[in-house]
Order: sequence, then structure tokens, then C-alpha cells
Amino acid sequence: MITRLWNARHGGVYVPVSRNSPPNPYLHVPLRDITVNPDLTLTLINPAYMTRQIAEIARERKGIRFHITSLNPIRPDNRPTSWERDVLRRFEQGLPEMGEFRQTPEGEVFSYMAPLLTETPCLRCHADQGYRKGSIRGGISVTLPMNREIPLLPLSLGYGGVWLLGVLGIVTGGKKLTAAYEMVKKQATIDSLTGIPNRRSFTDRIESLFACSMRKGTPLSVLMVDIDHFKAYNDTHGHRSGDRCLVLVARTLRDSLRRPGDFCARYGGEEFVVVLPDTDHDGAFQVAEKARRKIERLAMKRGDHHLVGEVVTVSIGVATSGSTERGGWEELLRQADQALYRAKEEGRNRTCSFRCMEGRREVR
Repeated sequence: MITRLWNARHGGVYVPVSRNSPPNPYLHVPLRDITVNPDLTLTLINPAYMTRQIAEIARERKGIRFHITSLNPIRPDNRPTSWERDVLRRFEQGLPEMGEFRQTPEGEVFSYMAPLLTETPCLRCHADQGYRKGSIRGGISVTLPMNREIPLLPLSLGYGGVWLLGVLGIVTGGKKLTAAYEMVKKQATIDSLTGIPNRRSFTDRIESLFACSMRKGTPLSVLMVDIDHFKAYNDTHGHRSGDRCLVLVARTLRDSLRRPGDFCARYGGEEFVVVLPDTDHDGAFQVAEKARRKIERLAMKRGDHHLVGEVVTVSIGVATSGSTERGGWEELLRQADQALYRAKEEGRNRTCSFRCMEGRREVR
């Protein structure tokens, strides 16, 4: 129907006159035939003529039969069969379409029929018949031959093979999909260089840990860790040594944690963050000092006489929840960052708690 509408909107299309496309004797319009030169004459192919030609090709190649028909056909060969006549009358009563299996002298077929509605381009040829836009002027009938005599064994083997291949595909694809999903999940939450959780993972984790801490009324401590003079170390030894330094510091921080709930992550650049659930100020301070001393004992040589100290060290800021309920975990993190800044001001390679900024000096 879409193809017919394309033809109608162009007012028909011209093709060379041939044995398969002679002029349409039922088409009475000006310029039906155009003589281009003694060797070429064009004839106008309207939608009905085009549909008939396409139907002939379909029947030759696939055995499918379809044609246009009407209770008032212009071309006598387009008159309906008894089945089509009954359906056309039901179309006039509001039936939207019709399809059913039928027994014919040629065997079982499936017959389908849809109405043809008159559109503006159709009135060029059909206005004289009394049709108006939107009225039903006929239908397109399609007949499909049905061949149900399929041997059971080949059918069973065919479906069985497809089923087996499908199962194998699902199993193999499922394993690959699971592996790919785990890889993507790991890449989204794990820092690719150090192998510890990244900042995004830290944010997700601390939100739930802080909420649990406030709900239970237990302390939550945060350590902010920064490698002292890391840029100078990186510039002196090169980025490869700098990456190795980050890996060793991250591994040492992770190994300094003993409880399953403790958590460390790379916060960015040479900064790391450690979260200690159910840990008070004194306990967090002890963990921080233990990690600081272990990193110092790694004895990674600086190699730059302008730097204070001969080996790589870290400065650590400690903050513990207690008066931070209003500010949330962001306030707790801010306090740990302020304590870290104070530790650097005090000379680096030391731990400072946020309490020292409230008048209680606890810097070591």
C-alpha cells in the first residue's frame, strides 16, 4: 500500500512500452503515452497497473498471490472471488482486516485481505466512479500457500541443533558477560595504579559508614595521608619511580589495617584517605602513627639534598566524629584535611589530630 501511495503521489510513473508493459487500455487520462523518438515510447503506469505487475513477479518467484480487487472494478480481471466479495462487503460494515486458513483445490492456503481507502491522489482515476476521500474502493488480497508436510526427524534435529547451539551460546556469552561486568565494575571502583579503592568508591563507602555511625552512636575516624615533597621526588627520580612510591605507600596503608571494616582509598594524586569505623580518637591516632612509621621504614631514598630528611615520609591528619553530626561526613573529612595541613606546617613526617586545632596539642 505504501508503494502504491508513492506511485499515486507522483501521478503514476512512465516506463518504456514493451511486451510486459503494454499501454493500459483501462487508463483514460491525457498523455497516457508519450513518444520520445521513433525507437522509444513511454506509457504511464498507475498504481493498479504497477500492483498487478509486482504481483506477477511475486507469484513467479515465491508462489505468493496477491492482487487488487473491488466490488466495482474498472478492469474485469480484477473482479473478486466469492471469498473476496464477502470480505469486501464486511469492510463496508467496518471490518478492519481479514485473515484465515482456507482449503482450496490447490491445497491449504492462508488468505489475508486489507481494505484500500481512497486518498487524494487516487481521485485522479476514480473520482468518476463516485468515490470520495476516505471511502473504501476495494481491497488487496494476499494468498500464501501452506506446506505443513515437514518430516518430523529433520525438524526435530534442526530444532535440537538450534537449541544446543543456543544453550552453548548462552553459557559462553554469560561467562564472557560476567567477566566483562566484573572488569568494568573493578575499573569503576579500583584505582588502576595502586590497586586500592578510588575516590568514587571512598565516597560511596563513607556515606553508608557515617550514617551507620550516627545511627548507632559509635565514633568514626578519618585519616588524611599525604606523601611529603612528592612532586620533588617525582621530578628527581622520574614518573616510574614516583608510581612505584605511590604503590608502596598504598600497600603499606592497606596492610596497616587489621579489622574487616577498616577502609583505605586513593583520594587523588599523592593523597590517601583511611576510614576507621567504630574507632575513637586515640585508636585512630595509634593506627595513623603505626602506618607513618612503617612508611618511613620503607627507606625510599629521596636523592635530593634540598629536601628535609633522606627517605620518603608522609604527613597524616586525624579527625573523629562526635560534634560533626550537622556537617555530615564532608565536615569530618574537612577536619581531617585541616589537621593534615597543620602536620605539614609543623614540619611534615608527623601525625596531627583535629583536636590540636581546638587547643589540645597532640602532634607527634
